[in-house]
Amino acid sequence: MKFNRVVIKVGSALVSPEKNGCSGKYISAIAAFISKCQEQNKEVILVSSGSVAAGRHLIQHGSPIPSIPTKQAMASVGQMQMMANWQRFFDVPCSQLLITHGDLKDRERYINIKNTLRILLANGIIPIVNENDTVATDELKVGDNDNLAALVALVSEADCLLILSDIDGVYNKDPRSNNDAVMINEIAEITDEIYAMAGTTNNPIATGGMKTKIQAAEKAVENGIETYILNGTNSRVFDKILAGENPGTHFLANQSVSKAKKSWLKHTLKSHGQLLIDSGAVNAVKNKGASLLPSGIVSIQGTFLAGESLDIIDASNNTLIGKGICQYNHQDLYKIKGENSEKIQEILGFCLSKVVVHRDDMVVM
Repeated sequence: MKFNRVVIKVGSALVSPEKNGCSGKYISAIAAFISKCQEQNKEVILVSSGSVAAGRHLIQHGSPIPSIPTKQAMASVGQMQMMANWQRFFDVPCSQLLITHGDLKDRERYINIKNTLRILLANGIIPIVNENDTVATDELKVGDNDNLAALVALVSEADCLLILSDIDGVYNKDPRSNNDAVMINEIAEITDEIYAMAGTTNNPIATGGMKTKIQAAEKAVENGIETYILNGTNSRVFDKILAGENPGTHFLANQSVSKAKKSWLKHTLKSHGQLLIDSGAVNAVKNKGASLLPSGIVSIQGTFLAGESLDIIDASNNTLIGKGICQYNHQDLYKIKGENSEKIQEILGFCLSKVVVHRDDMVVM
């Protein structure tokens, strides 16, 4: 098992094994694993469930199934408890990101999330992501943190997704009621048959079962992200991961992350405009693997929003040299084109990014 940037999803059963408040019973070993990953220069993003469970004992409720407002109140107070519980196991700072499906669907917010994660990782900080349960309505909710973790893996361009729960992996039948159930170590293709093996969760504080984990794996592998379902209650699992072994169920990625993204940029995204750039920028983009800066932009064509795809054109001969996702809309870009990146704040009053198209968001033809 090899990875450079990994998203680790931790289920409620690990954060709150007693289903009432936070515990270090399992997450201390997970935190130690994350620290070892960082020592090996691997980047880690954590997606943690458990805010409702963490706040459950602090909010009065008279039902084993609390109402939605009650659960939102539990999540509100529990989020603080959960973050404090994680931070105590790390010597490096943690950060909190609360997001909804609406944030991931909106182009500008999507690119802001990506930029925030990029900067946090560059500074050695551990981002801890959770769904913003206190404000999310049904139409804005992802619904479960398994699928949220897959979406975070896409936003962050991770090459690996680890889904940790209290189960060993995917079995050919429900191991809770079948003694002869056999775990599947490797799944090359997610079919209806695989989904048929998924049971439901017995955990009253959890929002997902095996089905949501398989859904998350499907999203990830289609975008080149190797995905594993693992038992986070067994500390030996983490030793095996660091040793390069597969201690659970491995969903094989269809292609590499870089190939998947380049294919998506090149063939799927529709261009909404053009950026004509000078010879210095052409050389930097084509031959030096550089991002596109505002100083290299000669002119702009089209109207577009931040987060939309644009063609990158060599202004000297009107040749298409690349395609990428723009950090600014056309109105703001008109104001900063040809300028030094250090002047963006002065000109616009804000600075979303010092680059117009980041190298990671660009494909060179």
